[in-house]
Amino acid sequence: MIHIIIFPERFYYLACFVLNQTKSFMTIQERKKTITLNEYIIQNQTAFPRAKGDFSRLLSHIGIAGKLVNREVNKAGLVDILGDAGDTNVQGEDQKKLDIYADEQFIAALKASGVCCGLATEENQEHVVFDDNLSRDGKYIVCMDPLDGSSNIDVNVSIGTIFSIYLRKSAVGQKAQEYDFLQRGDEQVAAGYIIYGSSTMLVYTTGQGVNGFTLDPSIGEFCLSHNNIKTPDDGRIYSINEGNYVRFNTGVKQYIKFCQERDEKTNRPYTSRYIGSLVADIHRNLLKGGIFLYPETETHPNGKLRLLYECNPIAFIVEQAGGKATSGNKRILEIEPKSLHQRVPLYTGSKQMVNKVEEFLVNEKQVVAKV
Repeated sequence: MIHIIIFPERFYYLACFVLNQTKSFMTIQERKKTITLNEYIIQNQTAFPRAKGDFSRLLSHIGIAGKLVNREVNKAGLVDILGDAGDTNVQGEDQKKLDIYADEQFIAALKASGVCCGLATEENQEHVVFDDNLSRDGKYIVCMDPLDGSSNIDVNVSIGTIFSIYLRKSAVGQKAQEYDFLQRGDEQVAAGYIIYGSSTMLVYTTGQGVNGFTLDPSIGEFCLSHNNIKTPDDGRIYSINEGNYVRFNTGVKQYIKFCQERDEKTNRPYTSRYIGSLVADIHRNLLKGGIFLYPETETHPNGKLRLLYECNPIAFIVEQAGGKATSGNKRILEIEPKSLHQRVPLYTGSKQMVNKVEEFLVNEKQVVAKV
């Protein structure tokens, strides 16, 4: 039994010390039951007999870079790392200083792994080739958005990292080629994201379900916290930037109105939740059930999200959790990439909600065809 005692001031610091020691003891006890990311990878690497530890090393290095970025995100308000860097990336968007830092950290970590022969990121016009002798023998290439949601950096909103891993197509021992990166999403061997929020989580899949690991800052390790994530088959959250409503096509507008209508049988109206960081919106809907929509608009007729860095990895994760991802015309993972920075529309989340928005999109096309 714990008794609450009002301590004289001279005993205050002693009380704090005792409480902290008790907390530390409990943490040690709890640690005996936890599984770290590295332990989990090692325990499950038998599912990839051809990897021979290479794949495990690659994921470990991604986790290390994520910890470094997390450290800088957490202290970003205290150092000169916030704000614009004065340049724009290949997408024509203003780069933030933290964007550049994250890009550099992941490039360095993947090169140091020795099992990755090249990397394509949102921040670079061309793919990055690791040309040292060790990296040329690497089996894997990585596509990633080092810091998703960078427009939210200055206002302390959750941001993230998205990554996608493929086996190279070019011969081992040679430099990575552009066609190594232009693979369909269904050829991914792994994909994941790291969300830097109230807690930092790494969520990934290797095609055998989705698992989430939360960073324990007391030991500096990602620990298994969400085993075999399954997204609800239906949900009540829709996530879309409704500020672009006038630029949406008729099918999307009708779906938004459907979400806002009152209907007790289908638990409508739904709840609108839009953060503006893809990782944050996807993570919430993955756990709670919902749909994320980033459709084509008048200003972005091909959509705005990048197929290789954002849509493919997110689609792989969502499908592995039991959800669905489509461009409105085709399953995301079946789209043939034509360029490194190709954009596509994205509708993803709980399967029934994605099916419903597809109905509206199909109906719109039928009406247009008749006209």
